Amino acid sequence: MQRSSQDISFNCNIFTIPGRTFPVEILYSKQPESDYLDAALITVLQIHLTEPEGDILLFLTGQEEIDFACQSLYERMKGLGKNVPELIILPVYSALPSEMQSRIFDPAPPGKRKVVVATNIAEASLTIDGIFYVIDPGFAKQNVYNPKQGLDSLVITPISQASAKQRAGRAGRTGPGKCYRLYTESAYRNEMPPTTIPEIQRINLAMTTLNMKAMGINDLLSFDFMDPPSSQAIISAMEQLYSLGALDEEGLLTKLGRKMAEFPLDPPLSKMLLASVDLGCSDEILTIISMIQTGNIFYRPREKQAQADQKRAKFFQPEGDHLTLLAVYEAWKAKNFSGPWCFENFVQSPSLRRAQDVRKQLLTIMDKYKLDVVSAGKIFTKIKKAHAARKDPQEGYRTNFNIVSSLSNFM
Repeated sequence: MQRSSQDISFNCNIFTIPGRTFPVEILYSKQPESDYLDAALITVLQIHLTEPEGDILLFLTGQEEIDFACQSLYERMKGLGKNVPELIILPVYSALPSEMQSRIFDPAPPGKRKVVVATNIAEASLTIDGIFYVIDPGFAKQNVYNPKQGLDSLVITPISQASAKQRAGRAGRTGPGKCYRLYTESAYRNEMPPTTIPEIQRINLAMTTLNMKAMGINDLLSFDFMDPPSSQAIISAMEQLYSLGALDEEGLLTKLGRKMAEFPLDPPLSKMLLASVDLGCSDEILTIISMIQTGNIFYRPREKQAQADQKRAKFFQPEGDHLTLLAVYEAWKAKNFSGPWCFENFVQSPSLRRAQDVRKQLLTIMDKYKLDVVSAGKIFTKIKKAHAARKDPQEGYRTNFNIVSSLSNFM
């Protein structure tokens, strides 16, 4: 059962400050769409050909879908001939270089219209002037953790009513607008949840559990969470921490677990970093973890895909992706952390800068606890052993019945 912030704030008063928005006309599909992506592209073209001036914002679920949609729009516009006003097609997602993302804020030239094809980052994080038309297929990608399988996955799920309202509001920032919802009004009212499921109820809780244990909070099942996660998720997190050596058989923090809690990393990564100190490859593991934290570092523009693939192949390491990431960072370092080098090799400079910042932060923590930073040189076997330390030796989390038994006393 979810609780509001008022419930845990001694019933203090709530001040509501409404934003200044123009009226937005909501248009629903009469029937459920069997292919929401195709319906979205058709809607973009219908708006462009029949509606008054004003830019379009189309919400899609991720990079692959956005790239496909932009390419399809480009080809369909080309097929309409030269007599149709130009439609400027602009994708936006987190892996896109910042200079390309910033183009969405440029106003469309007179007589032209732009369509911004975005993930749900444009729901609240971005405000784009000139948007009068929003197309909402009603889906988004969410990171969901399955505690029974012990797996994280990005799942395309229906959005909540709150998200739908937020998306519609994007059409009313600079003037009266329209929102085209590619689902029925009945689906909106009866099938969509009122609010988005809180993140704590759908993510891996291993890092949260480790930090709470480090703060001396041992009875997690009785803890007064604002949005309580399932008991299965808490037990799964404790089993994972036990398998990594961070908890003992009584579910209490070990010396290793206390060290792991000092790092702002997922427990498998902090275990890998600490193991690398003993194995003599902590310099390389620092870099690998920092690169993992930044997400996608390669950029593959539609018009230069073959060239980008050739450049990427130069960094490929058959031993694994983690060594490929290390090769990229080391090559960038050899070029004195050059921005032009990133552009030439289709590597995202902001991502590497973030990796550099994360590495400095981790290095500061290692210095604080006098953990040696040692390079393995070309001895990749040491790096492989450290990388393997993040996994349970029996390929899966061992169920410790002492932990489960002690937890069941609180259930």
